[in-house]
Formats: sequence, structure tokens, C-alpha cells
Amino acid sequence: MPSGLASYFETRSRKVEKALDSLLSRRSEEPNSLREAMRYSLFAGGKRLRPVLVIAAAECCGGMADQVLFTACAVEMIHTYSLIHDDLPAMDNDDLRRGKPTCHKVFGEAIAILAGDGLLTLAFELMAQQAKVSSKFDAPKSKIQNLKSKILHPSPSDCIEAIRVISSGAGIHGMVGGQVEDLKAEGIHINGNRQEAQKLLERIHRHKTAALISSCLEVGAVLMGASSKARAALKSYGQSIGLAFQIADDILDVIGDKKKMGKRGSDTKNKKLTYTALHGIEAARAQATLLVQKAHQALKSFGEKAAPLHDLAEYIITRDR
Repeated sequence: MPSGLASYFETRSRKVEKALDSLLSRRSEEPNSLREAMRYSLFAGGKRLRPVLVIAAAECCGGMADQVLFTACAVEMIHTYSLIHDDLPAMDNDDLRRGKPTCHKVFGEAIAILAGDGLLTLAFELMAQQAKVSSKFDAPKSKIQNLKSKILHPSPSDCIEAIRVISSGAGIHGMVGGQVEDLKAEGIHINGNRQEAQKLLERIHRHKTAALISSCLEVGAVLMGASSKARAALKSYGQSIGLAFQIADDILDVIGDKKKMGKRGSDTKNKKLTYTALHGIEAARAQATLLVQKAHQALKSFGEKAAPLHDLAEYIITRDR
């Protein structure tokens, strides 16, 4: 990761990490095994890409990280719940995640399922609280004086719209629906019809991966009360990098260093339909590059404020884990 992007990512992800730790530590009524399983997966070494995207989008629209921090934490909880369930024997049946035994291998399948459920429902509780918690994270006075009060405190209507956006990206019209299509496509035979297979593959990953990523970008704009044009631009950027991210994942599943990735490549084992299986590695790389170019175009109206997002788009297709 380039040094400038690494510094940007570190400061934002550290803020998210601290908030997540506080949120999971303050709750003492849950059974210990449930709380431990939730923490185990949430702090298993994730990149924190999605919460940083929420923050970067908010900053593009004139806001600050503290104003969207609960929602940033919420999307990381949603992402983590999806990984816990994705690893279960009924789905991908993975034993390792980020170099550690998967949640169900440590706590059992029942607790793993409930830990995922717990993270998902806590996420929506946090998003509902976003309107009244922004002021708890103190911003510098000099910055406060230059911001409108609405920006400092996302309005209830903006928070409701943010919940709708994330629900759509994570639910049956997004990530969950894409997972179903992915499962149904396992072992599918292309039989020479590559065009149809390409359409199916893109539909799967527009839902399974890109929908939540693009929702993270859009929701940062929503909470800042940004214009519909800004929302659409950030959503378009998110759709492009979401697909590029998935293509990069497919490539790494074939040629990546499994020690760096912290997991075994299960796509081939499960006979999944992937970009590399359909097109080969070089053609898949070319497709990812085109998507990144499209992502850059979507950010033109934001100028220098979008510099971290430009850098991130490039990093997504050059990363090694």
C-alpha cells in the first residue's frame, strides 16, 4: 500500500478499531460465549475497508470521521456477520479466515450463527442511534465553527435513509441475494456459452460484493446531507471498485500467497464460477483495470477531496491479500 494511503487508512481504521472495542466492551448482559464469539471474529485482523469507505465518502462531502463513526462500525459488523455465516459448513465450509480458525471451529456452529445474528442486529441498533451520538465524538472547535449544525448532527430523516441504503446493500437485493445466486452457481457448466456465464457472474458479484461496498460510499454522503448528484457519483464509484475487488479476490484465490491471505483458496474446491475460471488471469486483470478507470471517472466532481479514494481504487487491484 502506498505510504500516503497507508497513513490515511491507518488513522481512520484506528478510530474505527477503538470505537468497535468500546462498543463491544460496554455490553455485559449477553452470555459470555456469545460476546466472545462476536469479538473473536470482529477483531480477527480485517482490513476495515468498508468502514473507511464510509468515512472517506463523508469527508468527500465536507464531513469528518466522528460524524459517521457509529455507521462505519455498523457496516464492519455487517461484513463480519456475513463472513461468519459464509464460512459455515452449509455454505463455503472454510476452516480458516484471516489465518485463524473460523468462528464455528472455535465456538461451534450454533454459537457462530448466533454471533453473526448478534453482530447484524447490533449494527442496525447503532445506525438508528447515529443522529444522537455524533456530538459524543468531539471535533476540533475550529472545524465545528466552519460546519452547519445539520452536518454535525445527521438528521433523523438522513439516518433513516442511511439505514434503508445499508439494508438494501446487505439484504435480499444485495449481499444476501448474491450469496444465494453464488451457491446456486456452484458446479455450473459453462458449455461454451461464455456470454451468459459472464452475465451471471457479474450479477452475482454486483449483489454479493459490490452492493454493500457501494452502499458504504453512498451512506457517507447521505449522512452528510449531500446532493443526489454526489450520492450517485459515490455509488457509481463503489459499484466499480466492488467488482474490481471481487476480480482481484478471484485472482488471489488462484495465485496469491495463502500465508499472506490467511485462508485456503476454496473457490476451486467448491467449483465456484469465478472471473479467472471464466476468462483466465490476464483477461480478469484487464477487466479489473477497466473498472478502476471507470471508478476514477466517477470521482471527477470531488477534486482533491477524493484523493484517498483514487489511491484506494488502484490499491484494490494491486494488493497481495
